[in-house]
Amino acid sequence: MSTTPSERTLHSSDALGFTSGTYIQEIGYDDDVDFDLRDAIAAVTGEEMADDDVDDVFDAVVMWWRSDDPDLADAIVDAQSTLKEGGIVWLLTPKAGRPGHIETADISQAAPTAGMHVTRTVSAAPDWAGFRLVGKKNYS
Repeated sequence: MSTTPSERTLHSSDALGFTSGTYIQEIGYDDDVDFDLRDAIAAVTGEEMADDDVDDVFDAVVMWWRSDDPDLADAIVDAQSTLKEGGIVWLLTPKAGRPGHIETADISQAAPTAGMHVTRTVSAAPDWAGFRLVGKKNYS
């Protein structure tokens, strides 16, 4: 039995580990994000993700990040400023061969510099790879 693109995206959002009531801030939104994934996350959590200018404390942060964006390590540090203790950051980057792709080695270097570890990677959407980042104290 095959699945539709929207069904595959819904499974990807499930893989991100979000549940009903997860309060998420979205950073790096632009017209190239995966709208099906965004809709699937909202369906699972029960609400839209908050904009990057909302000053609150979040359970998770979803960062859409591309190679031409500013320094990745600095951005991960900044993302943690609104993250609750024990919260996670999902770094979403274009897959290899797509415009804006970031090398895995660059992510593996930026995360510890910013005080986080990559604990899991997923194919989050057709054009986006996902890297689950947690704080060094929450490494699991």
